[in-house]
Amino acid sequence: MNNDLLHSSAIIAPFIAWLLAQAIKPLISRLSGDNFNFKRAFSTGGMPSSHSSTVAALATSLGITQGIGSTEFAIAMVFSSVVVYDAMGIRQEAGKQAEMMNDWSKTFSEIFDEGQFTQANLKTMLGHTGSQVIGGIIFGILVGFAVTYAIGF
Repeated sequence: MNNDLLHSSAIIAPFIAWLLAQAIKPLISRLSGDNFNFKRAFSTGGMPSSHSSTVAALATSLGITQGIGSTEFAIAMVFSSVVVYDAMGIRQEAGKQAEMMNDWSKTFSEIFDEGQFTQANLKTMLGHTGSQVIGGIIFGILVGFAVTYAIGF
């Protein structure tokens, strides 16, 4: 195990997984039939889940370098479970609530059309669907393996 931070697969693999997952979101969105929107690379939500990719790459790297019976791997797996649950469950529900509040906001704007009510949209793309999370996990595992073996743990 290399203790040099810049050569640590446990640092580099999650960072690369996050960076690549964010970078390919506009392309995957375009392939899914949406318009190409470069801003998707800097937003939450979408395919693949960069949160899931990041923690999966971390757990994979630690599983390879420390062993799947290690304390480090156990901590990474528990941490990953919390992040994935949050990405798919809590944040997705918050997005649904934001969508509903935005609809109410439009209705209030129509009722108070003399300008007493100002509409400010809430961000609705906060969480991930199950397939986005699974895509992120698979992507993160692949990046975790690739980076860890490329560094030569």
